[in-house]
Amino acid sequence: MKKIYFAGMALALILGVCLPAAAKDALVVADPCDVATMDPIGHDTLASDRACNAIYDTLICRDPTDDRAVPGLAESWEILSGTEYKLHLRKGVTFHNGEEMKAEDVRYSLLRAKTGEYFRNLDDVEIVDDYAVIVRLKNADYSFLPFLSHNWSSIVNKKAVEAAGDSYGTNPVGTGPFKFTSWRKGDKYVLERFDDYWGPKPKYKTLEVRSIPEPSRRMRELESGQVDIAFSIADENIKRVEKNDNLILYRVPQSSVGFLGFNCKKKPLDDVRVRRAIFSALDVASIHSGVWSGVGKVPKSLFPEPIRYSIDAEIAPHVQDAALAQSLLDEAGVKNLKLEIWTDGCKKRVDIAAVIRLQLQKIGIAADVKVLEGNLYLNQLKENTHDLFIMGWPSPILDPNFSASSLLETGAEHNHTLFSDAKLDELLRKGRGTPDGDERAAIYKEMQLYLNEQLPMIYLYAGESIVGAQNYVKGFKPSFSENHSFLEVYFD
Repeated sequence: MKKIYFAGMALALILGVCLPAAAKDALVVADPCDVATMDPIGHDTLASDRACNAIYDTLICRDPTDDRAVPGLAESWEILSGTEYKLHLRKGVTFHNGEEMKAEDVRYSLLRAKTGEYFRNLDDVEIVDDYAVIVRLKNADYSFLPFLSHNWSSIVNKKAVEAAGDSYGTNPVGTGPFKFTSWRKGDKYVLERFDDYWGPKPKYKTLEVRSIPEPSRRMRELESGQVDIAFSIADENIKRVEKNDNLILYRVPQSSVGFLGFNCKKKPLDDVRVRRAIFSALDVASIHSGVWSGVGKVPKSLFPEPIRYSIDAEIAPHVQDAALAQSLLDEAGVKNLKLEIWTDGCKKRVDIAAVIRLQLQKIGIAADVKVLEGNLYLNQLKENTHDLFIMGWPSPILDPNFSASSLLETGAEHNHTLFSDAKLDELLRKGRGTPDGDERAAIYKEMQLYLNEQLPMIYLYAGESIVGAQNYVKGFKPSFSENHSFLEVYFD
């Protein structure tokens, strides 16, 4: 049989016939970023999310087309109340180290993740038997079930985590479709198909993810065939992909929102009239078109359209009104206002800040742009000395509570607007404590309209996930959160 195979290959080469792409057994992906860790908790980076998505499984998964909850490591579940969920676990699921997944691992994983903000409402996990647990919350939260699909909810092997200690982030063990092989920081990581995977197995053996920060290099690698999938495709390269017969361009709306945040504790920005004046002075449509070149759209709600209960489509577009802006400043008694606009080093955000500065000058507000890199930016925001800041917030799940509570609830870790409002906190509590349906939709509609009145932030952009791939790559479905899965990819 081996001789027949090589004879066939030689004949194909003589005749100039391409070998079938099915012979390819490795998927090579270009990612803009390197992973920070392969531990599913303790990070907020998309690159790590993508790696964890391949290595681990969660108890519940989300259907990518309609966001339905579908079975993961939990084959079924019961909502006992707003604070209690009973999960029935799959039997015979194997970790990459050969251990069987049992309820003890589930309890250990969820309680381990309790150290993070996202699990602050978790009370305890009761082991019913080896294949069933009851998860108990401190307060009613119907967004918790969707959150069990978040990477922070990935199930780890207790024995492997405790054995690895502080090095676990570079020695991950999950139940996912791929197992860890190697990671060369700043270069690439390699995963291998896990042949004992409980679900449908990948059609190829090796997943290699290269860290390529430069958009132009990612594009060159894609065009030359050195990589099979590349993201994110830069705006200026979209047409190049579209015109290349060997490539396919994927575009899906993201569940993220980019915004200009106010420090609502700092005078005079604590006055909603001043915040409205600044909003009135801005032409957000021209800012978006000038910086984003037709990619994405200007959101009109904290919840862009992919998020459940979004009323973005119902809200009228913002219209710049310099006269109204000046009137509001006069009413608030504010003159000669000087502000700083903070941003990280992302070029688009720096460009946005520059345009905002120019537009504010027209109503007499002097704004300086302060660029801070990476972690320094986030650490400086925590000191609460800023005036205005530009930030993007991705939502890996489509339940609205994740975005609103993380960004705007009193005391939330990521509430850099320092917005603290009793009515909003009550709406958030009611939204979490209400089952999905018309009543919950009405609560979140009221919340979105209320936030547009109070303006702790100005929405600037809702992006798109833009991915380029070779035309022989099939089965790939880009994610609204950019937490892309490569499980269903095959070559044709």
